[in-house]
Amino acid sequence: MSAAPRHRQNIVLAAAKLFRQRGYANTGLKDILAESKAPKGSLYHYFPLGKEQLGEEALRFSASQALATLEQLALQHASAADLLVAFAAQLGAWLEASAFSDGCPMATTILETVPHSTALRLAASEGLEAWQAVFRRLLQAEGFSVESANRLASLSIAVLEGALIQARVEMSARPLQEAVAEVAQWMRMPQRPA
Repeated sequence: MSAAPRHRQNIVLAAAKLFRQRGYANTGLKDILAESKAPKGSLYHYFPLGKEQLGEEALRFSASQALATLEQLALQHASAADLLVAFAAQLGAWLEASAFSDGCPMATTILETVPHSTALRLAASEGLEAWQAVFRRLLQAEGFSVESANRLASLSIAVLEGALIQARVEMSARPLQEAVAEVAQWMRMPQRPA
């Protein structure tokens, strides 16, 4: 990989990491450059619209990384319930490995920017929808109606997001494991809701 594309990739990786850990508002472009070790000119060359453009790209990257993990786990787990438990276990491991400084790949940025930035809101919306689609596909294959699959897929993401916050506060993966265990149990009920 030539230096130019590598600089762009390093900037996006650094932005995604710092936004996730520190927040969008608390991360300056100088912080991103220092973390990425990219020349200052690269930042303005690849992201001429500034921090918002970089934030959008970082959100898209973070969403795609989580989606790749979900898709990989979906290949290994035949049911939405098993996928949810496995994904929560992976998220819990990531939290613990970061000493609970990391959380959802997108949440910190979303909470700070979405009401004010259409570009970031759309990137976040597309990311969350892609995550839900993985669960929805499995749920429908298991016999859930389209409506129920939509609701359960949305609930799965909502539970994960809320439990990630609780896990960071408690500095324990326990809230994440317990929350998804409840939703997974509901998904496994033999009576499929209409």
